[in-house]
Amino acid sequence: MDKEKVAAILDEIGTLLALQGENPFRCNAYHNAARAILQLEEDIGRVVREGRLKDVPGIGSTLQEKITTLVTTGRLPFYEELQAKTPAGLLELLKLPSLGPKKVKALYEELGVDSPERLKSACEEGKVASLKGFGAKTQQKILEGLEFLNRMGQRVRLDEALALATALIERVREFKGVIRYELCGSLRRRRETIADIDILVSSTKPKLIMDQFVELPGIVRVLAKGDTRSSVEVDRGVRGLTMQADLRVVTDEQFPFAQHYFTGSKEHNIAMRARAQQYGLKLNEYELSGPKKRIACKEEADIFAALDLDYIPPELREMTGEIEAAAEHRLPVLIEEADLRGTFHCHTNWSDGHNSLEEMVQRARQIGLEYFGIGDHSQSLTVARGLTPERIKLQHAEIDKLQKKFKDIRILKGTECDILPDGSLDFSDEVLSTFDYVVASVHTHFNLSESEMTARIIKALSHPKVTMLGHATGRLLLQRDGYKVDLEAVLQAAKKHNKMIEINAHPRRLDLDWIHCKRAKALGIPLVINPDAHSTADISLLSFGVSVARRGWLEKENVFNTKPVKQVIQELKRRMG
Repeated sequence: MDKEKVAAILDEIGTLLALQGENPFRCNAYHNAARAILQLEEDIGRVVREGRLKDVPGIGSTLQEKITTLVTTGRLPFYEELQAKTPAGLLELLKLPSLGPKKVKALYEELGVDSPERLKSACEEGKVASLKGFGAKTQQKILEGLEFLNRMGQRVRLDEALALATALIERVREFKGVIRYELCGSLRRRRETIADIDILVSSTKPKLIMDQFVELPGIVRVLAKGDTRSSVEVDRGVRGLTMQADLRVVTDEQFPFAQHYFTGSKEHNIAMRARAQQYGLKLNEYELSGPKKRIACKEEADIFAALDLDYIPPELREMTGEIEAAAEHRLPVLIEEADLRGTFHCHTNWSDGHNSLEEMVQRARQIGLEYFGIGDHSQSLTVARGLTPERIKLQHAEIDKLQKKFKDIRILKGTECDILPDGSLDFSDEVLSTFDYVVASVHTHFNLSESEMTARIIKALSHPKVTMLGHATGRLLLQRDGYKVDLEAVLQAAKKHNKMIEINAHPRRLDLDWIHCKRAKALGIPLVINPDAHSTADISLLSFGVSVARRGWLEKENVFNTKPVKQVIQELKRRMG
């Protein structure tokens, strides 16, 4: 029972209690405990064994007892009782952005709605609109949300899929008979959302590999078991939710070809096969061969070399010009996570973050950042405890105090300033002048027309104090589409006014997407990879932003926060006037 599993169960308990109508403070205690457990930097089992749960902030005696039971026995009767009392379908309904626990509870009690299918029927019959606290607008939003969920199918966010896949492959690599192993498919290409997990293994004992695979812990159901391929459903840690994982076994001689083929994309593979045909060769998942001989390839890179191509990183294999660029030796030298030297847009408990300013800075120091930018919310976003000008002065005083304590990292004073509906900013120019940089973002009034939203953002970008645009479309992956906006016009405005654009690295956003990152690069717009961190653990989400940047063909010089601290400070001062 690792910390991720414990945190998932605690988080679900908080949700289940809310669906039962429990006191919000009790529900939040479980959600907060889940976050605290996730932020542990050591094994949860060891913390429990040594009786140190009491030292974890936010975990009282009752939660200590429950977590101890969960970790030591693998079960928690309290959790199982809650599950038994709550229809599993209610958790599915909570995926809809317009529904919280109170409304889901009301739908269940008033209309017997316990699944997305029943909710859709109730909406189409007009029953939801007649309920107290709902109305026609809410009913329409629910229908739109249901259509969105249906469109997304059973896809899983990259971070969640990667955690599952990593846990699987860590076990697979220890199997007897394994020679080589690799994660393939859209996970290897680092797509934003993933349909299933593809694992490739080379071995001389495929049956032994398959026997071990289908018996792994966490497998809910075996969908198929064959001589060289097996499919299973893996428990995602949330009741009723699973993810398909496929394992393929090939000979070690076939491994590079299978690695390339099962990484994809489909369009890239088709183009590679066509190029092989131009050389009089045949390329498939087993070999690269001609009429008289097979071309030996020990590694995947050898396949590209045999076709007179530079090696194409997996992230670029989307058939967007990578093969032509590889043939002409003009592939970009893609940015690496190690290239990042600092970041911006990080929240503390001054607004809606979970950790103190000092805790966030300490974590940034631990992972070796040279500079760390604070970007708490501005005053109008009261739901996120946005800072007033008076509180900003107090926060800046605390930053100054911390800066004297920590000489090895530069702490930058920033804000995530709301772009108001008319395109103006949430602070006066006088207040904005007290910051080292300004991240301007949209957080409200998502229902504006495309022309209104575009004009709103462009007006904000024209403001001389704005440094960068935050999460450009406002999308939440697998939860809601972004607001309607003409991104090309926004990018052109960023170029005109010499503004940066954020790649929001949080896996629920990954916004700007890779396609528009590539366009921004072509326009010469500097991009900034920010984690939108709300906890110390979130700072490490920078790696997901790097994945987006790599998919967008970005190199080190295209990303502002690869620059050393002195250059960053000089540039920010110049931009802030």
